Amino acid sequence: MKLPNDVKKIILHKFQRHHQTWLKGSNDLWPLIINLDVPAEKQVLDQKEGVRSWIAEWRAWESGHSKQDNNSLVWSERNWRILGTQKVPEKLVINKAEEAVLWIGKSKEWSSVVTRYKTIIAKWQVLTDTAAKHYKFFSICNETDFLLLLKVVKWICDNPNSNLYPRQLPVEGIDSKWLESHKRIVSEFVSVIKNEPNDFIKVCGLKTLPQLMRMRILDPHLRNKTGGLCDISIPWEEAEKFDINPSCVFIVENQQSALAFHDLQGSVVIMGLGYGVENLDRLAWLKSVRCIYWGDIDTHGFSILSRTRKYLPKLESILMDEETLLEHKNLWVKEEKPCAAAELPNLTHDEQKLYKALKSGIWGQNIRLEQERICWDKAWKIIERGYLHNGGN
Repeated sequence: MKLPNDVKKIILHKFQRHHQTWLKGSNDLWPLIINLDVPAEKQVLDQKEGVRSWIAEWRAWESGHSKQDNNSLVWSERNWRILGTQKVPEKLVINKAEEAVLWIGKSKEWSSVVTRYKTIIAKWQVLTDTAAKHYKFFSICNETDFLLLLKVVKWICDNPNSNLYPRQLPVEGIDSKWLESHKRIVSEFVSVIKNEPNDFIKVCGLKTLPQLMRMRILDPHLRNKTGGLCDISIPWEEAEKFDINPSCVFIVENQQSALAFHDLQGSVVIMGLGYGVENLDRLAWLKSVRCIYWGDIDTHGFSILSRTRKYLPKLESILMDEETLLEHKNLWVKEEKPCAAAELPNLTHDEQKLYKALKSGIWGQNIRLEQERICWDKAWKIIERGYLHNGGN
């Protein structure tokens, strides 16, 4: 036997599953009929007080609700052998979404969302399905943000190729960070309106911020070519032409390790690329010099190394060996999400062996040695020795 509170839970569950369809005004789910599970005569005889309470609760509900909404409580007669003819609540018929949300205390929220949804599709009918997916946004955003959403989407559609940076949009009311925090919904709306792939920068006709390469010039003589500058960040487009003719380039994953490098003749260090190493392929001048990679001793460190060798086949690695790992056991930490690959294509035999050992957990599960944790005095001596070996000047 379902009580009013049970019906409320059922409606809440249906709302969570179907609110997008409700919002679009589909009639497929209406009326919503909820059977109240009328008991059999034997069950009534076994729990008379419970059945009386069930009937009384529905009578009280009907008395308090039937006049203020259009929910229809259907009663039916049961002709029982012992109890005779009895009138019991059989089912509840809910005819539309407004009646359903009243049950779960969302009438005010629903009214606000419906108003905003209708405003959207009145301007851009093509957003009928897409806007319905953003019920939560419409339910929690303030009126200012909603109106700004309309203004920004309209401005972008009216200026499809502005070639401005995102924070440059001349839309009244938005601050420099508004578009960044709302770019997902803006991009999705614009992509549907324009029927183009959902790529925020491209679909909105904006200009992406330049990607920067950060490099330290370790040789004082090379620094003379840059006016004495040592630490330089430049767009990759400019880095393609920025050939100061080094003899050795260190590619170092972690910034603080790269910043710790001392002067080293003929050398530069490029830092902090992560998995974005494909940009190195743009530097033609890099292909003719000696390159050395240093990253964390963990599965992703070797994954980045393997990926970098795709662009620099002669790339060497340093301080990414078993001896270094085992000497710093007290500094190991946990790698939260190891690389999924069973093996990597561009590693040397020893690198592949160490990668597989990390994967198999020979020394423990998901261990990693961050490169910054290696004793710097020892690390620098190895870097200098590795630099001098095979061609360092």
